[in-house]
Amino acid sequence: MKEVVLYSYRIAIDYVFSGIPVEKTVVNTINPHSYVTAKADVAFKKALLSSDVLLPDGEGIVWAIKRRHGIHAQKIAGSDLHQMVLDKLNICGGRIFYLGASPETLSIIKSKMAGLYPNILVDTYSPPYKEVFSVEENREMIRRINNFSPDVLFVGMTAPKQEKWIDENKKQLNVKMISGIGAVFDFFAGTKKRPPQWMIKCKLEWLGRLLKEPKRMWRRNFVSTPIFIMDFLR
Repeated sequence: MKEVVLYSYRIAIDYVFSGIPVEKTVVNTINPHSYVTAKADVAFKKALLSSDVLLPDGEGIVWAIKRRHGIHAQKIAGSDLHQMVLDKLNICGGRIFYLGASPETLSIIKSKMAGLYPNILVDTYSPPYKEVFSVEENREMIRRINNFSPDVLFVGMTAPKQEKWIDENKKQLNVKMISGIGAVFDFFAGTKKRPPQWMIKCKLEWLGRLLKEPKRMWRRNFVSTPIFIMDFLR
């Protein structure tokens, strides 16, 4: 796997999920919004810097790598990583734990996984919807994960909460691969729609998401992206 350095972050430019890693591996993604958020959030920045694999999830990151290093990096969103893992583990077998989202969304995920990926064993848990977990709540999440002993743990709490939770708790988790993939839980369940493939291929996924969720996504595109570009041009 090749990496380049951008703003002190080591970013993978040709990552492929080839199977369950031997050593515990944290795989996260970075985009212009998470870069800007991490400038003011020390714990989030530490979590990103501590990732074993950091994927370029955003055309802004791909553009900056091309301008800085003259290298074309493949954009890999959380949905792309999730699909890589499902395709591989359905061939060789494996266990996946989904932590996050609502009980209804997780129920859909379990049903869909059983039908489409029969060689993957799945368990799920919907933690309380709150900003900070109590010691007891955190202990319960860790207990459920470790009792299932998954090969892969997907965490869907949205950034930066999910990355910080992973960084704070990874040493206690009996898992080979851990990844924060946020909205992918809803995309996979169908409770939210990822922009169509033609938009993704035309590098317009950001626009598709903005049109679907303007209240949530406007800041990413009209505040964070300009800051990211200005930092790059300095």
